[in-house]
Amino acid sequence: MKNKTVSIHIVTYNSAEDIIECLVAVLEQDYPIEQVVVVDNASSDGCAEKVKVFFNSNNSGSKGTHLVLIQNQINTGFAPAHNQAISVTNTDYILVLNPDLTINPDYVSRLVDRMEADPQIGSATGKLLLKADHQIVDSTGLRMNRSRRAFDRGAGEPSDHWRESGPVFGVSGAAAMYSRRMINDISVEGEFFDGDFFAYKEDVDVAWRAQLLGWQGFFDGEAVGYHERGWKASGRDSKPMFIRRISYINRYKMIYKNEQLRTLFMTLIISIPYEMAAHGYMLLKEPGLIKAWKSFFAQSPALKRKRKYIQARAAGKNQ
Repeated sequence: MKNKTVSIHIVTYNSAEDIIECLVAVLEQDYPIEQVVVVDNASSDGCAEKVKVFFNSNNSGSKGTHLVLIQNQINTGFAPAHNQAISVTNTDYILVLNPDLTINPDYVSRLVDRMEADPQIGSATGKLLLKADHQIVDSTGLRMNRSRRAFDRGAGEPSDHWRESGPVFGVSGAAAMYSRRMINDISVEGEFFDGDFFAYKEDVDVAWRAQLLGWQGFFDGEAVGYHERGWKASGRDSKPMFIRRISYINRYKMIYKNEQLRTLFMTLIISIPYEMAAHGYMLLKEPGLIKAWKSFFAQSPALKRKRKYIQARAAGKNQ
């Protein structure tokens, strides 16, 4: 039987320090990779030039893998750039990969085998460990609590605690395998990742939407990757206010689109303590975050359209 086709998509932004190590690991996969697409979001550190040189030197030895570099003139954001990569490929599976992450040679083959064994699995991830300490977990997938806060499962815990494979709410966009079937099924207005998110929580938004529409996420404890995880290492305060606003407001955009009416009241009740504490802290320590609501209200017509579509699809699934 013919292998299912796989492409690997990487979005770079000033990723020159990490990208070559990432690409070497990609080309060492024991599963045939049809296409590697790098979308560079106007890096200023020579990242695109490094990718060009690497691709030119590996074109003859890449085992038939088609290597593609797309250079954007502006930083379009993580979500729009990945949508861009999705639009130029037609493979059965897509591995969305961060440039600061390397994967073991059997990462792709293990995830494809898992997903082929169960057509309901639309997304899968392996065990992501910290590059700085391979005994510590970075992510084994995503979980979301009842106040609609999302977390990386197992983050900071010993790797040995996370050996058992199984279903998960969703998968981290750092090294996420998605089936084309699911991508086509849950895309909204032609977008898999919500382009209005720019970056941050777009993977949680996809996971929630996928679950509403009947798809399953899966964690394979034998597929392993290693993540630099810059946000956690450098701390929140090192991030520009622009980025912190995006991360903050995207949670509310996600809730607005995906929360079902039958669960809305309970979610509001459960969320009150967290929201009071979080916004009290914000007003004292990060008052600049409040300006993020401008983008929410500016995008409200699009959010309403997307909510209407998602909720109608979800209702149809539950009938």
